[in-house]
Amino acid sequence: MTTPNDNPQDTPSQPMVVSRVFPADRDLVFRAWTAAEHLQHWFRPAGYSVPEAEVEFRVGGAFNVCMRSADGKRYWSRGTFVEIVPDARLVIETDVSDADGTSLFRAHTIATFTDEGEGTRLEVTQSYTLSDPGNAWMTKGAFHGWQQTLDRLAQEVARMDAEEPAGRFVTHATFTIERTYEAPQWLVFRAFTEPKAKAKWFAGGDNYTVVSRTMDVRPGGREHLQGRWANGLVSTFDAVYLDVLPDERIVYAYEMQLNERKISASLATVEITPVGNRTRLVVTEQGAFLDGYDDAGSRELGTGFLLDQLGESLKQ
Repeated sequence: MTTPNDNPQDTPSQPMVVSRVFPADRDLVFRAWTAAEHLQHWFRPAGYSVPEAEVEFRVGGAFNVCMRSADGKRYWSRGTFVEIVPDARLVIETDVSDADGTSLFRAHTIATFTDEGEGTRLEVTQSYTLSDPGNAWMTKGAFHGWQQTLDRLAQEVARMDAEEPAGRFVTHATFTIERTYEAPQWLVFRAFTEPKAKAKWFAGGDNYTVVSRTMDVRPGGREHLQGRWANGLVSTFDAVYLDVLPDERIVYAYEMQLNERKISASLATVEITPVGNRTRLVVTEQGAFLDGYDDAGSRELGTGFLLDQLGESLKQ
């Protein structure tokens, strides 16, 4: 992690602190920071727009925002999430540069979220390290800029609140899919447990681009896959492995998100059985679909598509 002391020519400035109370729950105000589609609506002072943004909401994930001024000049804030405490605290490190890639200053941002009355108080503390003392003017107006930015955040939170489901409820669904592959049992198991082997089939196809992927298949281990579809929709798969019996069985729980919305939580069981020289695979999923998300059988169809891709990968 870059720190102010890494370059003795860097010039630190005084921290800026600004706060605002929003008439909304903490989780809603917090979520406005967690997805590019939200940041593009509010993360800018007056006179600026956000034509591009990239957010990987995890510790170490990208927090990249391009702000464009009224006269067309672009300024990039590129950085990472350093700390994430859900609905309570965010710490973000960014480097601000101009269109030529020249570093202007570094910013250390702490956002805290606390209950206040029937709403949420957001406090933003931002510390700056100047690459050039001549850029001091850029941070002197930070408080005023953040006041304008929080005005837009209030509008975005109100918009998000209006789009929240009218009620909280869960719809349950269960399905089982079977496949038989012309491959040995160990090879099918490997397709589920080795990162390179699984990457060959566990993705969305031609209209899908992988954004981030990690995998650790063992009891207590986790798997993460995030990708962007051609229409801009971002899907996120996060799993934890509960039982792994080599060459025979895998049990894991996982949740799915579309953009920042959690749509489901599921339990999946994978059973692998030899049938002569072939292998029989049985996948059973028990899903809880959340707050009005209408699956309409797409999860079962999507799983079937993935298992067909798995079969093709075993031929390679």
